[in-house]
Amino acid sequence: MCEPLPKEKTMELRKKHIGPSCKVFFAKDPIKIVRAKGQYMYDERGERYLDCINNVAHVGHSHPEVTKAAVKQMELLNTNSRFLHDNLVQYAERLTATLPEKLSVCYFVNSGSEANDLALRLARQYTGHEDVITLDSAYHGHVTSLIDISPYKFQQLGKEAKKDFVHVAPSPDIYRGEYREDHPDPGAAYAKEVYDIIAEAHKNNRKIAAFIAESMQSCGGQIIPPPGYFKKVADYVHEAGGVFIADEVQVGFGRVGKHFWSFQLQGEDFSPDIVTMGKPIGNGHPMSCVVTTKVIAEAFGATGLEYFNTFGGNPVSCAIGMAVMDIIEKEDLRGNAVSVGNYLVELLNELKERHPMIGDIRGAGLFVGVDLVKDRQLRTPATAEAQHIIYKLKQKRILLSADGPHRNVLKFKPPMCFTKEDVKTVVDEIDEYLTVMEEVAGNKTKIITNGNKRKVSFNISLKFEHNFCCAEYKVVFAFLTFAKCSLFHFSDYSTSELLNIHALIINTNAPGVPPEWLWHVTVHLHFLHFVYNCQGGTWRVLW
Repeated sequence: MCEPLPKEKTMELRKKHIGPSCKVFFAKDPIKIVRAKGQYMYDERGERYLDCINNVAHVGHSHPEVTKAAVKQMELLNTNSRFLHDNLVQYAERLTATLPEKLSVCYFVNSGSEANDLALRLARQYTGHEDVITLDSAYHGHVTSLIDISPYKFQQLGKEAKKDFVHVAPSPDIYRGEYREDHPDPGAAYAKEVYDIIAEAHKNNRKIAAFIAESMQSCGGQIIPPPGYFKKVADYVHEAGGVFIADEVQVGFGRVGKHFWSFQLQGEDFSPDIVTMGKPIGNGHPMSCVVTTKVIAEAFGATGLEYFNTFGGNPVSCAIGMAVMDIIEKEDLRGNAVSVGNYLVELLNELKERHPMIGDIRGAGLFVGVDLVKDRQLRTPATAEAQHIIYKLKQKRILLSADGPHRNVLKFKPPMCFTKEDVKTVVDEIDEYLTVMEEVAGNKTKIITNGNKRKVSFNISLKFEHNFCCAEYKVVFAFLTFAKCSLFHFSDYSTSELLNIHALIINTNAPGVPPEWLWHVTVHLHFLHFVYNCQGGTWRVLW
């Protein structure tokens, strides 16, 4: 093994040799992880981080049984699926046993993106149609075919980026969407939106191949579909000659606890036509799978075009996959997801009673989102506050993320070995930060009311355009020149500074510029004035 590099050298080499669009967490001060165990990760200095976000290390980082299974099989054989091997068929048998009976045919691949791309091919071949219905804020993968159906990504490229064959349905969000928790049947109402999209597509002589959705939206803000939604959507899609694809890449394999698959939360009367899975199934080993019906598989094979994947379903991957399933059962990780997840929601609900900044808590098992708001009645997203909490937690060696269309939803999806003690640690820290921020927010100074406007431009390592106006402060980052702009991060601000900013942050359209560095910020002033001071290249808001 090579000698470990100093962190600075690792960063230097990454900047030199790794594509600039490949991002790291915490760009201003990224973490160099050198080992991990269970729900903990360790940096090069030996500092331990509690991992609340890694749904890839599903049964825990570096699980010895997974390692043992991989080594044992690698010492014997690793080859492709054109040769007969027991691991392939035994793993397929075990996987399909967890699914509805009609889902009986497997295609093994290497990533969630590969799985979803293949699912689209299956759907289009079986139906003879092209068009796809996807959900707003959905993310299904990084290859071109999936960027096309992922509003979470293609909306960053502008309105013209949406392809004609893509139809975007509203996310079935009962907290922020059109049909909310007080609606008598939000599931039916959101499904009717899909029905209307199908009708409009038919008017334009377009035909639906598939409806695709994560069984619980992850990047979309931890959205749990209301009861009956998937069943009604599936009925409409089937009537239109399409199929239903359930994307379980992030949320499957027992994460919800009560069921092995998240789509099963929708009831026994619903079954998708195609299920994709990835991330957790190999506990960090690159593997994924598409499972479908015999009829769809036969239609795919009827073209005479062979489907072959060099590494998909190799003996080592299948040995690892079976080891992961063994651990889930042996260590009762689904039961742990229920008990620890319920405890997490219980403590968060206690926080909600004390902190008006918590607007909504939603989730199942160890998949939980906390929607932060500035105003509960208006449900205004508290984006800056969420980002501030994430960076403060990082300082306490706790790794959490924020996501959703407004980047204001705290996102819990830890390894399944997460404990109640871990929950208490994280929630206590969040409680502390919310308390401080809400105390500061209660001491607002008068709003500026003069109508003067002026523009100031700076050109240091990055250029800003500042528009000053009465009661509103707009900052548009007109241009970023190089990577030094990563210095501008919410961790540069104190709690009181962030609270007085009350910023609503929205990603702008700037090809090639990292979204987390480029913001369009609208700030309502609750203080007398801003003074910008340059300290070592980092801009701070001061007074």
